[in-house]
Amino acid sequence: MKLTLLGCYAATPRTLSNPTAQVLEIKNHVFLIDCAEGTQVQLRKSKIKFSKINHIFISHLHGDHFYGLVGLISTFMLLNREHDLHVYGPKGIKEIILLQLRASGSYTGYSLFFHELESKTPVLIFEDENVRVSTIPLNHRIYTNGFLFQEKNKERKINLEKVEEYGIDKVYYQKIKYGGDIQLDDGRIIPNSALSFDPVVARSYAYCSDTVYDERIVPLLDGVDLLYHESTFLERDAHLAERTMHSTAKQAAQIALLANVRYLLLGHYSTRYGSIEEFKSEAATLFNQVWLAEDGKEIEIPLR
Repeated sequence: MKLTLLGCYAATPRTLSNPTAQVLEIKNHVFLIDCAEGTQVQLRKSKIKFSKINHIFISHLHGDHFYGLVGLISTFMLLNREHDLHVYGPKGIKEIILLQLRASGSYTGYSLFFHELESKTPVLIFEDENVRVSTIPLNHRIYTNGFLFQEKNKERKINLEKVEEYGIDKVYYQKIKYGGDIQLDDGRIIPNSALSFDPVVARSYAYCSDTVYDERIVPLLDGVDLLYHESTFLERDAHLAERTMHSTAKQAAQIALLANVRYLLLGHYSTRYGSIEEFKSEAATLFNQVWLAEDGKEIEIPLR
């Protein structure tokens, strides 16, 4: 599971920083999470192939989280994209994007599917045999969701020593990986538990976009491997966080602590501050495993 941070600052693009966009590579999927201005350039800088992006998740309809979307959709058309594109976002996103495309006389040569969200409780929005994605309802000035990405690890690890001891042919390895028992030529049935080890614990990533401090999300984040939680302000400006319905670095750390997550990733910094190191220092007073988001940074979410 690999996370690439394309942009991690609040509000407007600058020459040295970009507003929010991320790419999560998980189980052969390349998911784009939010799509601010400049996302296409950042994708190219990070050498992420546009053609691999089939699912885009938009947290809310503030410009620093989705103003790059129509441009990316148009670029897909110019690149002669043929396969489907799925966009998950708040109700209204379909109308906005289609209006822009119609007004500019731009039409996609591929199928564009919008999955509009309006539930204020968690919902499962994507699932296949390898991954599931659910919403995390957040508390911001407009309707906003975070997203929880979870691996599905079904394959067990083969105990080669035991498999060879029983003389089991390699054609049965796949069956063993998926929990099957094996019958030997002499009629004996060898239980899967004797031939394999438990699968690696599945990893998870929680993306909490713009939100005021809200402990109601804690149960949804319980034990996740990596939590990205916005930290627009430092604690000395907590009054601004409350007024604009954002969070401070210390508040993000408090959520991470309550949710018992493994690692906390801070981002969505206000550009009023001279150094983002202050965010880490503040959060570290409550939570030890703090990482800072930086444009272009790549993070491998480690196994347990």
